[in-house]
Amino acid sequence: ARSFWTRPPNGFLWSLSLVALAMALATYPITRRLTRRLQALQQGVHAWGQGNLAVRVPEQGQDEVAFLARQFNHTARQIEGLVNSHKSLLANASHELRTPLTRIRMALELMGTQPTPAMRDQIAQSISEVDQLIDEILLASRLDSPEADLGTPERVDLVGLAAEECSRVAAQVHVLSAPEALQVTGYPRLLRRMLRNLLDNARHYGPTGGELDVELDRTSAEQLVLRINDRGPGIPSQYLDQVFSPFFRLPGSVEGGVGLGLALVRSIATRHQGRVWCENRPDGGARFVVELPIHPASAGV
Repeated sequence: ARSFWTRPPNGFLWSLSLVALAMALATYPITRRLTRRLQALQQGVHAWGQGNLAVRVPEQGQDEVAFLARQFNHTARQIEGLVNSHKSLLANASHELRTPLTRIRMALELMGTQPTPAMRDQIAQSISEVDQLIDEILLASRLDSPEADLGTPERVDLVGLAAEECSRVAAQVHVLSAPEALQVTGYPRLLRRMLRNLLDNARHYGPTGGELDVELDRTSAEQLVLRINDRGPGIPSQYLDQVFSPFFRLPGSVEGGVGLGLALVRSIATRHQGRVWCENRPDGGARFVVELPIHPASAGV
């Protein structure tokens, strides 16, 4: 019998064709699966580019295609959240603006030619509310933009800042670490705004004349914590995170403010690479906790 190498060339080519066909049949499922995933990724990117920000692509696997899919979904979620946040902000702002503007219009209609002191006071208060709302909307938009110019970060003495703000609302300051250890690198105006909003929120929703106290402590070599304690009724557990949403108000709560105070607190803490949360105190009342790094990474501040 002739060996494989001494067979006619046609036989060799036929054998090679069979091998190639077998390899193609064996790799077809893998190739087809990869092609489908690439098509799904391409279709998802196209749909997202057409404005469907909710589109996501399958992430199965651990290869490069799966990595690209995960990166796409992560970016799409972030951008969708930012766009939805801005839409919600504008929608709620429009609603909130109507209330003081309606009061101004009604007061002007009732005034006639003889304005009373009470009407003048009501108009002044309504204008102040509109001004405050516009100011907080502008600040919220700036904080949402990584490219916004917020000034130059500098060392901030939180003990001094807390003492000034607490004196405004008759709150007590408890310094639990050496004062020189309670300094952070950040934006002084934003940190002051954060503390002021927390104190105003605690004073507004706490009992009239109720005690407020602020604790400052260094929890590690690289982190400090700021706690604001009130003596109010506390916050139902299902709303502990929602209170930081723009324009959110607890059911049955007293009207007041523009609804952006705590949302700004979270944005400011995040801008300083920190975090904020709310918890209920065992002996009653709410506690707002802000954790800040002593030296934030340069990319975040």
